[in-house]
Amino acid sequence: MRARITAVAAHLPERTVSSAEVEARVAAESTGFRPRPTIVERMTGIRARHVMPDGEQASDLAVAAARRALADRAADPAGLDLLVFGSASQDLIEPATAHIVAAKLGATCPVFDVKNACNSFLNGLQVADALIRTGQHERVLVCTGESPSRAIRWSVRDRAQFVDAFAGYTLSDGGAAMLVEAAPDGGIFYRDFAAVSSAWRIGTLPAGGSMHPRDPEHTYFSGDGRLLKDAFVANGPEIFTTALEKTGLTWDDFAVVAVHQVTLPYLEVLRSILGIPSDRLVVTLPEHGNVASASLPLQIATARAEGRCGPGDRIALIGLAGGVSLGVMFAEL
Repeated sequence: MRARITAVAAHLPERTVSSAEVEARVAAESTGFRPRPTIVERMTGIRARHVMPDGEQASDLAVAAARRALADRAADPAGLDLLVFGSASQDLIEPATAHIVAAKLGATCPVFDVKNACNSFLNGLQVADALIRTGQHERVLVCTGESPSRAIRWSVRDRAQFVDAFAGYTLSDGGAAMLVEAAPDGGIFYRDFAAVSSAWRIGTLPAGGSMHPRDPEHTYFSGDGRLLKDAFVANGPEIFTTALEKTGLTWDDFAVVAVHQVTLPYLEVLRSILGIPSDRLVVTLPEHGNVASASLPLQIATARAEGRCGPGDRIALIGLAGGVSLGVMFAEL
């Protein structure tokens, strides 16, 4: 059997915050430091990002998206036989956030979390594909809820700390879900993954683990987007070009090529290196920011809503994450 993506949905919180508002908040909460005006939008291409209400959790974002995906398929949560929560965010360290999602959704199937930074959702999809192809499950919900707004450093002491915290100013909250079902044909037909784990320090959120279990100073996201780009350029293109060679396809054979989006300049570097035609991209970054692992399903949901892809079309998913993790997946809807 093949694993076919039969429904996809995204959920974005109603409240948006402009890049100008980000800069104003940093200036208001910092002592003696003010960002240069328009620097966030100029450096990233992001005009706005979504921020969840204080009373919501990552699980709520996933549940909202999951309900839409299930409704599109006229499927009942009771009919799921596995739920995978693949996200960089979580409600708690224990238990798995997947349990909380299932309880809120009304699902009674087995559940577990998959965590691998911004590739978490794509790796969750990889697991669902494998379990369906081996006959262990037939209807799997893969979902994510990203709440990075809770890990942004607003009070900075100087320019150096602002630069270290800068990646956080691209981040946006959001949820997404895909229903993956057993099918005799079509579905996911290629997948490959790689990692450059020696580069794990490029992007971190250190709090909550054994390194820094309780220190509030480590509850903020820290990263270097330039080093992430350099690591990709040095190690990344081969996995994607090999995917095309092994399948005998070109980017023109895909209705949509979804690429994880961090900043517009970074996206253009990736597009140029890989030779992806601009008209195959779904650029969500300017109005929605970097929604972490929800980025790829958000792009597919957006493309479907715009009529850019549908049943029978091929889609490509290109994942990039701190770590450095790389992933590519081809599927026929």
